[in-house]
Amino acid sequence: MTGPLLSLDRVNTFYGAVQAHFDLSLTVGEGRIVSLLGGNASGKSTTMKVILGLVAPRSGTVTFDGARIDGWPTHRVIRAGVGSVPEARRIFPLMTVRENLLMGAYPRADRRAVAEDLERMLTLFPRVAERLGQRAGVLSGGEQQMLAMARALMGRPRLVCMDEPTMGLSPLFVDRVLEMIADINRQGLTVFMVEQNANLALQIAHEAYVLQTGRIVLHGPAAELRDDPRIREAYLGAPAAA
Repeated sequence: MTGPLLSLDRVNTFYGAVQAHFDLSLTVGEGRIVSLLGGNASGKSTTMKVILGLVAPRSGTVTFDGARIDGWPTHRVIRAGVGSVPEARRIFPLMTVRENLLMGAYPRADRRAVAEDLERMLTLFPRVAERLGQRAGVLSGGEQQMLAMARALMGRPRLVCMDEPTMGLSPLFVDRVLEMIADINRQGLTVFMVEQNANLALQIAHEAYVLQTGRIVLHGPAAELRDDPRIREAYLGAPAAA
């Protein structure tokens, strides 16, 4: 494969007459952590929905691993190798932790490899392993986030899309979740992360885009963006101090 693993090119998205994206373009290179930053109503979650096939753009293209995927149904996008860790976790609360993990492998028929991956997830996420037989709904927010991450990895994706992975977590679990994202990336997985908290995202991202009212207003290496006054401008809509 040549070129980025994921690419959005001049995407325009609408909800009825309201436009959510304006010629949105971004790329995610293989093996990278790329974060999409922005405040409320900036269009971040809509970007994730476009990638996953939950919302169809009116124009523009979405390409994954060299194939154009805009217009594909979500299950086909998942089978192509895109994993999803949705906003607010969206685990199955009445199912056990084990059952939730196995749901992540539903597109797969290789039972032996699925069993091996289940053991790997229990090693990678020991807090999840401790709760294996419990109903997922009784887990803490941080434990549910780790379960949602492990469930996504059970599909053996090449790219994982994470929507607000630190939302609603205690400081202890925020740090742990960020460590886990960095760990799975070091193992070769590409991560596209939508995040409202720029300071947190820029700690682990390789590069970031800043979205403001549906437009990319800033893009660059995370290390350079951490101290960029334009980050504040993009979030607050006020001119940066000279």
